[in-house]
Amino acid sequence: MDDLIETGIQAALRAGARYADVRAIAPLRYEHLAVRNGEASALTSSVRSGVGVRARTDRAWGFATAAELTRDAARSSGQLAARLAKAASRSVDRPLALTSDRSVRGGVYETSLTVDPFEVPRDQKVELLVRAEKALHVESAVKTGHASYEAWEERKWFGNSEGSSYRSRIVHVGAGVEATAIENGNVQQRSAPNSFGGDYRQGGWEFIESLGLPERSPEVGREAVALLHARRCPTGSTTLVLGSSQLALQVHESVGHATELDRILAMEAGYAGTSFLTPKDLGRLKYGSLLMNIVADATEPGGLGTFGWDDEGVPARRTPIVRRGRLVGALTSRETAARIGLRHSGATSRAEGFHRTPLIRMTNVDLQPGDHSFPELVEGVRDGVYLETNRSWSIDDRRLNFQFGTEAGFRIRKGEVAELVRNPLYAGMTPEFWASMDAVGNRSTWHLWGVPNCGKGQPGQTARVGHGAPMARFRRVAVRGG
Repeated sequence: MDDLIETGIQAALRAGARYADVRAIAPLRYEHLAVRNGEASALTSSVRSGVGVRARTDRAWGFATAAELTRDAARSSGQLAARLAKAASRSVDRPLALTSDRSVRGGVYETSLTVDPFEVPRDQKVELLVRAEKALHVESAVKTGHASYEAWEERKWFGNSEGSSYRSRIVHVGAGVEATAIENGNVQQRSAPNSFGGDYRQGGWEFIESLGLPERSPEVGREAVALLHARRCPTGSTTLVLGSSQLALQVHESVGHATELDRILAMEAGYAGTSFLTPKDLGRLKYGSLLMNIVADATEPGGLGTFGWDDEGVPARRTPIVRRGRLVGALTSRETAARIGLRHSGATSRAEGFHRTPLIRMTNVDLQPGDHSFPELVEGVRDGVYLETNRSWSIDDRRLNFQFGTEAGFRIRKGEVAELVRNPLYAGMTPEFWASMDAVGNRSTWHLWGVPNCGKGQPGQTARVGHGAPMARFRRVAVRGG
């Protein structure tokens, strides 16, 4: 691999590039298993390997890739990347600068795990899913049960013309269940541990077993049926308490994407738009209440956004994004950080695989816990709602106006959680919503969630990212029944 990487770097430099980096991946492995209504609905396994080369002139980038791991493939990719960079330079009228980040030589990062998920027999995995799915069918109204499992492995070697080099092996796993209940045209869904596939973590098969899906499934089925007979969520401006998983999605959509510096600079606009922020907002903008503290932490143990070095060779770090409600940082690459005068990248440049060029991606963007237990969050509410588990999301192309729906809601009456309500929706504008946060849950309400399907870029790339979030309380939020 060292020879292959050096071949790609030297080919790009000899073809006229001022800088080059090479990522060789062998393998990029994926497994997806699912059971629906007692039968296998997905038995997918794929393995890919290849090399990707980025080259830079003094004004532009070029990228080329090959789905094979040979010196010839690395050489031709390096030459093509350099030619593309030179061609792109003709239409650029300003120099392209990079930050000077600390280099690494011979670095090694590996996921800490107990049981390698790719060594667990497939029959054992399917058997767990079958038991979990069967346990969802507690009543005849549960028309569809679904249990799923996913795992990824990426073995990567990196090197650049500045002398940096590292290798890594990262393993991600996740699983979940969902029950769909139907009666008289009313359709309700309940999921665990979260919707859209469940919960995900960097780790091994032991994390899947720790989820206890077969034991959780009966309650999931019962809640789906109960939602069929629940009253519609009331409409009005009210006090809102959000569960940890829903607040994690709120962070993802209204903070994570909004603080990607390529969106702020309008360098990225084709997939889901730009951002309401500007570079001048850094250090000035009031993003939310004094209780709002958010960090981008690529060192968080077990996170899907955790690694040793990003795809530019920058060491993983923890970067404050919002401190006491004020915007103090952004998600940056070497190029975007240099453009606004920062000395160092935030180490958030990552690619989906060898066949894609790195983009600014979220790492683990976490809302830090506060001081309140869940009962304390609720006891200060005379009349409100508690919402959990996302069902739908919608946000505009500047990450400003949003509307989210959840699978379940509960009325809060005189400081106590009361009856179940169905089809809840809440809406707002990003700064006003975060400014209304008047209480944040403590560490007992905080959970590190994995998001396996974050999309960005053209051609599109899917990233796996993490979000740690507690529960939290918001005042005067627009809520209605969908």
